[in-house]
Amino acid sequence: MAFPELKTARKVEMTLQRASSAMPELSSIFWRAGLSADLRAVEQRINERARSNSPLLHGAGEHTVGAGGKRMRAALVLLAARLGNYQLNRAIHPAVAVELLHAATLIHDDLVDNTAQRRGRSTVHTRWDSHVALMLGDFLFAASAFELSAEPDPRIIHFYAEAARTIVEGELRPVTQLVPLEVALNQYRRKIGAKTAVLFEAACKAGLTVGGGSDAQIAEIGRFGYELGMAFQIVDDVLDVVGDEATLGKPAGNDLREGTLTLPLIYAVDHTSDPLLRELAQTAQPETALVPQILRAVVASGGVERAMDDARASVERAQRVLEFFPRSAARDACADMLVFVLNRQV
Repeated sequence: MAFPELKTARKVEMTLQRASSAMPELSSIFWRAGLSADLRAVEQRINERARSNSPLLHGAGEHTVGAGGKRMRAALVLLAARLGNYQLNRAIHPAVAVELLHAATLIHDDLVDNTAQRRGRSTVHTRWDSHVALMLGDFLFAASAFELSAEPDPRIIHFYAEAARTIVEGELRPVTQLVPLEVALNQYRRKIGAKTAVLFEAACKAGLTVGGGSDAQIAEIGRFGYELGMAFQIVDDVLDVVGDEATLGKPAGNDLREGTLTLPLIYAVDHTSDPLLRELAQTAQPETALVPQILRAVVASGGVERAMDDARASVERAQRVLEFFPRSAARDACADMLVFVLNRQV
């Protein structure tokens, strides 16, 4: 089977890879916003909270936390707080808690999906076993709650508890079909809203809450976080199609191999006469051996480009939300994060 993938793949690459000078790096965004020192304090506290008296949990916790990550959720807490009256001794609690909560959900998500690698490292259940992964996830959930116990405003606990509940429920509501288009899109948007966007939303709302924001301001920054999270996950799913293992920390096409149906595939199936994709539309069960061919077909059928259009739409909605707030270094950093998310490579 032949695909005109080369020309289309180059077009996709140009879409994802803008000029490097136009794409802000997270470290430079955080530095310009004056967050670098505060994020180091957050990182130190995360490592402290991940420690356990159990040698087994301690080792697995170090393995998980040591993998690092972008710490975007913690940064969003701090930036949202800076849109109000910023105090690190208040903002640090929800910033640390959201990263511990995120780590816990990833461990359980990897266990449910039987994912072998994350961020270039073996997942906890792969390196140890499912029992350790289950216990470590529970331990980090508890560590997140412990951190929040130092925060006097009960609204923040509500934001995070609601997000955690939604994440768990979302795990049991996957995308199960590729056609018809509207059904598949509704399932997908509901899935990534629960999987990713709600925690971005909660982080933003928690930050502005400790910053003394009004109810209206807290609601608006929550909308920003949700749209940012939606764009983040869509681009993540695009990268799973067009990326490579060296940059992703996991094999390209990992979602397909796990049976996870994502937006590029949904759009490709809707806009193709390719027999491979048409057959896949009926079963929604890709064969592992066919994954490389399916990825090429997704690119050639325009699935990646249409998915990126949706990511751009989310970014535009998030950008409009920022206009609700006065111009500041924190607001500029939030805008830069939108650019980073839309153009990121990993």
